[in-house]
Amino acid sequence: MSLFLLLLLVALVLGVIGLAAEGLFYLFVIGAVVLVADLVLVGVLIGRRGRPAR
Repeated sequence: MSLFLLLLLVALVLGVIGLAAEGLFYLFVIGAVVLVADLVLVGVLIGRRGRPAR
């Protein structure tokens, strides 16, 4: 769970810097990619936990 929060914070910081600084839009794009990767990671982890043991 701490990895999720760390990646979420990194994505937020990169997105804010990318939008605030002129000419650094690529940081916003990198932040968006990190956010999507973070959400996929959490989805995979939740999917693994949700399956009952046989």
